[in-house]
Amino acid sequence: MSKITVLLADDHAIVREGLRALLENEADIEVVGEAHDGRQAVQLTKKLLPAVVVIDIAMPLLNGLEATRQILKAVPATRVLVLSAHRDDEYVDEVIRLGAAGYLIKQSSAHILPKAIREAQSGRAFFDPAVTKRLGDRADTAPRGAMGWRKKGDVHLTSREVEILQLIAEGKANKQTADELGISIKTVEKHRQNLMSKLDVHDTAGLTRYAIASGVIESGVRIIIE
Repeated sequence: MSKITVLLADDHAIVREGLRALLENEADIEVVGEAHDGRQAVQLTKKLLPAVVVIDIAMPLLNGLEATRQILKAVPATRVLVLSAHRDDEYVDEVIRLGAAGYLIKQSSAHILPKAIREAQSGRAFFDPAVTKRLGDRADTAPRGAMGWRKKGDVHLTSREVEILQLIAEGKANKQTADELGISIKTVEKHRQNLMSKLDVHDTAGLTRYAIASGVIESGVRIIIE
């Protein structure tokens, strides 16, 4: 019987080690790789072609949701399970909108992860029971479309702008950002100016404050990616 191949993506080594140890006890699941930031998760997915990627939302260089978007675009056959310490509706809505296979809470019981992986590999969605209850409660009071919704005032950024905004917020200079993304400094400067124009801010501090306030460093859930 072929095993379900899994890539683990989390910036904390101890978390990855714990997840790997948990999954090693499952006869039908094999961890084929580990990533310590969002960009590496995208690269390793393209290289290893795992059946399922388990990715944390809060990741350096590229947040987990933007990494998920890139993974699903580059390797559509791979299923993505998003792991988070947060239960906020906005996080869940963005995961659904991106087309991820599920959303798991880090505080959940250990037995949920293998089950979620099997469900994802089979083409089914899996949401943490706590999340499922919240979705059900919301649906009872204010039904919404399965792919979430856009709030008035949400800013529409391109995938590249999300990447650059995160790197700016992480303190990267233009040259570091250019080297990280493989583009010219002039292109970085142009994207930076576009961001300032779209967000109506006028300096790096303003961009950083916006990134923190909107959650782009933690998750990017208030950014609508086009």
